[in-house]
Amino acid sequence: MSAVSCTAAVGRPRAFDMQTALEKALDVFWTKGYDGASLSDLTSAMGINKPSLYSAFGNKEQLFLKAIEFYESRPCGFFKPALEQPTAYEVAECMLLGAAKSMSDTSHPQGCVMVQGALSCSEAAAGVKEVLINRRQQSESEVRDRFELAKNQGDLSKDEDSEALARYLCTVINGIAIQASSGATEKQLVDVAHMALKSFPRNS
Repeated sequence: MSAVSCTAAVGRPRAFDMQTALEKALDVFWTKGYDGASLSDLTSAMGINKPSLYSAFGNKEQLFLKAIEFYESRPCGFFKPALEQPTAYEVAECMLLGAAKSMSDTSHPQGCVMVQGALSCSEAAAGVKEVLINRRQQSESEVRDRFELAKNQGDLSKDEDSEALARYLCTVINGIAIQASSGATEKQLVDVAHMALKSFPRNS
């Protein structure tokens, strides 16, 4: 973990842990959305003042994008490990169940900060919204490529539409995120995941 020394408005410089600060900022953005998170909310949660925030992270938009990078790289993330599963069905199973369990976890805000962030951004935050949309599209492309590999390996039928299958899977995951943010329980979301898996192709 890295630490950054920032000069407070009054008094001596003090150090704070970058990862801890990003975790706190992420919780604020996750709970309130990009537009709803004020600089005062962020500095209060992070335990720093505004000059320290600007010095370490840049402006609010840059802080948000750094928080998103941190969010995607968390050890509890399910997306990357899911892509490494041996079959296309197991990729879908790992993603859907991972989404259901992670997004309903009460140890942090429910849902997905990227989905909720894109839905709630105002016109003034169009740049942030575009970045989030591009990231989700990139994730969908990675799933599509994984399903193309499955077709080439004979794990999926050559007749399967990898792009449509990836879009279907990501659409269900986005729906799980919205349901989780509305208070759906882990069991309810796991039931949805199992329902979706019933329609997912697999070789017997």
